[in-house]
Amino acid sequence: MTRDDADLPELPEYRDNSFINRLPPVLSIPEALRNLTQLPLHREEERQYPAHLRCHCLQRLGRYFVPLERHLQLEVRISALIRQGYVGRNPNTTDYLYRLHNDYERVLKKDLSAIIHPVETTASGFALIGCSGIGKTRSVERILHLYPKVIHHQEPVSLEQVVWLKLECPHKGSVKQLCISFFHEMDKLLHTRNAARYGSSRLSIDTMVVHMAEVADRHALGLLVIDEIQHLVRARGTGRDDLLTFLVALVNTIGIPVMIVGTPAAMPLLQSAFREARRASGLGSLIWERHAEDATWNHFIDRMWRYQWTREPTPLTDDLRRVLYEESQGIVDLVVKLYMLAQLQVIQLNAVTGRDKSERLTIGLFKHVAADAFRLLAPMIAALRQNDRAALEKYDDLRPLDDYVFQAFQTATVRLTPTPAKPTAELPEPPPISPAQDGSEAVLISLEGLGLARDIAQVLLTQAKAENPGLSPLDLVATIAAKLRERGPEVKPVKPRRNQQKAATPARPIDPADLCVIVSTARSAGATGYDALLAAGAVKPPLQDIAA
Repeated sequence: MTRDDADLPELPEYRDNSFINRLPPVLSIPEALRNLTQLPLHREEERQYPAHLRCHCLQRLGRYFVPLERHLQLEVRISALIRQGYVGRNPNTTDYLYRLHNDYERVLKKDLSAIIHPVETTASGFALIGCSGIGKTRSVERILHLYPKVIHHQEPVSLEQVVWLKLECPHKGSVKQLCISFFHEMDKLLHTRNAARYGSSRLSIDTMVVHMAEVADRHALGLLVIDEIQHLVRARGTGRDDLLTFLVALVNTIGIPVMIVGTPAAMPLLQSAFREARRASGLGSLIWERHAEDATWNHFIDRMWRYQWTREPTPLTDDLRRVLYEESQGIVDLVVKLYMLAQLQVIQLNAVTGRDKSERLTIGLFKHVAADAFRLLAPMIAALRQNDRAALEKYDDLRPLDDYVFQAFQTATVRLTPTPAKPTAELPEPPPISPAQDGSEAVLISLEGLGLARDIAQVLLTQAKAENPGLSPLDLVATIAAKLRERGPEVKPVKPRRNQQKAATPARPIDPADLCVIVSTARSAGATGYDALLAAGAVKPPLQDIAA
């Protein structure tokens, strides 16, 4: 991404602006394609690896990224958004100094609109809207990482320039929470203590927002990205309106470019007021629809299809392309995960059964995997097939699918990893069975719950074991309890006097592991866990049983 700057024409509005000159050069289309492409590592010999290793190789597909036309459009807009925002904040002129003076005035008055020097604002806003899984967040992050996050300056002013910062919209639409997140992220980058100084929940919103604007100006923030803006739809009260008003002020008053990213659920929110719609359209908003089954989609599938870790490669046919589109409906995230899971399934099947050495990827396999893995997303897929925009607004989160894929690969890796067997002669002697393992401890606890002292319970248990060898712990408790009922009370209980001060012996706490033993013992004996816990004194009987 490095080029000879002497070969580049110099734009007059970018001349002598160190905030812009220290940025990477503006990329041409071939350079953007080359720098944005991220292909997984793949070697032909890896096809012959054991199944559990190939499961790990398959997870490389999660990093597969091929820039398409829409990604190139987004790169151009982000590049212009950052640089145009710096035009009005040139540190070599009075622009940047005047902005710092205005920030000082705002902090004193706790008023975001307070100014001393009128300054020109060249910042604008931008919105990226698209259904979940279309690749918005991944694309934005891929482009942002073409730029350094922090640049150190010594001249004409000494500061740490923060080129971009990405935050997630608070679920409750809270301006205060957004400010706190901002301070924490800035502290991570700059090793400062802004969160401790300005991020206390005791501070008012007015105080927080002016300090957030001041910190952003002081470190020449080039772009603030707010992801998951659809969270504002669920926000109650005036929180979402306050947050939108604050974002507008960052652009129009402070001069910091703001980019918002969200699903179609945020469209009514952004179009509810002309001011928000105009701010979001500063450089022309992008609406990313799902991919059509066209040449662009086929190009994406063709490049992805090269990355197979099956024993033998499966040629890509038109029927396979068609089933991939049918089951993913043009959603990039879905088709990549479907491709990963299909390979995982056929590798698992071959490792377990050993029947299909070829490990072929078939139409039936893709349909079966989609029906099983995308079960939670069936309503979303149906809405995509019917092009029902209203229904799509309800599905703005694919994290359950991410969790499913992660769990599937973890389970497969553990299941397919061979366990080396030790020689019989080297096996250690088995440890002696402890009282907790043979159930004796659970029986003793149960007898103590019936009111017996531990030493007496131990004697009765030993006697019962000698008379009835092989009985389960639950049967032992029942046998001992029956003997106690036949014997009857040996001593008449004496009611203690009121004036008699006798220290009560605290009840012995029951170990949770013993409770597990009691319940498992009861279930193995065909009884309920409740009856066993009741006999052990771990739970109290219902009130009607006590009254009886």
